[in-house]
Amino acid sequence: MKKRVIIDCDPGIDDSLALMYALSSEALDVIGITVVCGNVPTDIGVENARKVCRLMGRTDIPVYAGASVPLKRPLVTAQDTHGMDGLGETGIPLVPESEWPYDHLGGFGQDEQPGAASRQKMANLPDGAGFILKALSEGTLSVIAIGPLTNLAMALEYKPEVFEHLERLVSMGGNFKSFGNCSPVAEFNYWVDPEAARYVFEHLKCPVEMVGLDVTRQIVLTPEMIRGLERLDDAKADFIVKITRFYVDFHKKQEGIDGCVINDPLAVGYFLDKELCSGIDAYTTVETEGLSVGQSIVDEKGFWRKEANSRVLTRVDSRRFMRQFMTALFGIRGEGVLR
Repeated sequence: MKKRVIIDCDPGIDDSLALMYALSSEALDVIGITVVCGNVPTDIGVENARKVCRLMGRTDIPVYAGASVPLKRPLVTAQDTHGMDGLGETGIPLVPESEWPYDHLGGFGQDEQPGAASRQKMANLPDGAGFILKALSEGTLSVIAIGPLTNLAMALEYKPEVFEHLERLVSMGGNFKSFGNCSPVAEFNYWVDPEAARYVFEHLKCPVEMVGLDVTRQIVLTPEMIRGLERLDDAKADFIVKITRFYVDFHKKQEGIDGCVINDPLAVGYFLDKELCSGIDAYTTVETEGLSVGQSIVDEKGFWRKEANSRVLTRVDSRRFMRQFMTALFGIRGEGVLR
C-alpha cells in the first residue's frame, strides 16, 4: 500500500529534485505539497513547485502557499545559492492559471465554533499549515519536510491533537558533528526559523527524523553524473542539468567542490528506505539566540536526562542512494548516469 505523504518544502533547486523523486516513487501517495518561505519567498516557491508538477505530469496534486515569514524574525532567503527565481536563473515559464488554477484551501475550520482567540489564530493560519491539519484530521499520514519548519510549528501549535495521526516526520535540517552551511554551526533550514524548529522538536509526540548535513553533504551530483544526464535526451534530465548549473558554480566558489550537494532528495530516499542511513536516538533542541542561533544541539550522551525526541542520522550509503534516485527518475537508463 502506498504511503500517504505531504511534502513541505521551499523550492529551491534541491527541493525541486526531491519533489521529482517523490513524484516518481510508486511507493508514495503525495496528497499535497505545502510551501514555506526559506530558500525563496513563498510565492516563488509555489510557482516552482507548480513547475515541477507540470514537468512530472502531476498537476492533479494541490500546491498550497504556507507561511510567508518565520515565526519571530524577518525572512532571510538563500537566493544567492539558488538564484532569484529559485531555479538557478533558468527563466523556466510559469504554469498559467488558465492551465492549472491556483489551489486555495477555503473553509478550513468553518465547522468549528471557536472563541475570539481561536478565531484570530485561524485567521492567521496560512493555507499550507491548514492543509496539514485538514489532512491529519482525515487520517494517518507522514510529512517529509525539506524546508524551515514554520508551517508545521503553526499547525502543531494551533491543533496539537490531530498530530496523533502523524506517522513520521522526516526533516531535512540541522547538523550534529558537521559544520554549518549558513554560519559556523547552523544549517540553513533551522537557522531561518529556529523558533519553529525548536517548537516542533519540543512538542511533537513522534520523533523527528533529522536528515542533517552530516549525511546530506555526502550526496553530491558530480560533473560526470551531469554529463550522463545530458546524454539521456529526456525532459526531466534536461531540467536537472539546467537548474543545477547555478548550483554547481555556487558550490565551487563557496565550498570548493566539483559538482553540487543535493541535500533534500536524501530525505525522500530515507523515507522510502530506512536502511540507507544509520544514526542515534537522542534529545535534540535548537538554539534561538546568540552567535549559535539555529544550531541543532544533540544530547548524544544524555546529559539532560531527557527522553529522546529525535533520530539523528550520522551515516549514509551514498552510492545506494544515488542509484535509487536515478532509477526512480529514469528507470534502467538511470544506472548509466552513474557509470
